[in-house]
Amino acid sequence: MVNTNQIALDIAGKLLDIEAVALRPHQPFTWTSGIKSPIYCDNRLTMSYPEIRDLIAESFADIIRSSYPQAEVIAGTATAGIPHAAFVSQKLGLPMIYVRDKAKGHGKENLIEGLVKPGQKVLVIEDLISTGGSSIKAAQAVREAGAEPLAVLAIFNYQLDKSTQAFAEAGIPLQTLSNYTALIDVAVQRGDIQPEDLELLKSWRQNPASLK
Repeated sequence: MVNTNQIALDIAGKLLDIEAVALRPHQPFTWTSGIKSPIYCDNRLTMSYPEIRDLIAESFADIIRSSYPQAEVIAGTATAGIPHAAFVSQKLGLPMIYVRDKAKGHGKENLIEGLVKPGQKVLVIEDLISTGGSSIKAAQAVREAGAEPLAVLAIFNYQLDKSTQAFAEAGIPLQTLSNYTALIDVAVQRGDIQPEDLELLKSWRQNPASLK
């Protein structure tokens, strides 16, 4: 049985260790979407730490073995999900594909690279869930290719209501290794943030427009 709570805390700690996550409650970051955020997560840094990337890959593999044993293909989202999909597919001995954010503009104009057959059961690997749009788009591309997206698995989830609603509306299950709640818990325990900032961090997740 996979202990998802412990995995969430362990991976949150690792992300903080390598500064893949930065917390600035009083100097918020601005995302591409324009959202002001007290947190910025760059999981691409995990590629440079073999021990951490292997922990992530093995955690994904454990979830797949226990919850999605019927999976036949591992799909990575371009670009940040691709390396993690490769690590996981290698561990499980499964074929891998990746999904572009848009179809290639030349040659065969592929949206999906690699071989996926109609009816195959596919798991989509993503690095990060913010609003969920790009991950859902990748899963829908798999569906449009005639295959069955079983779920999206991601390293980290900001746990915004918008993403929860988007996955529910799309009918695509989402499971993540770690999340905003676990990260804040670990950061407080380690002294990476002050207890007085806790309320600000919690209120942002409930209302991302609260930061200006």
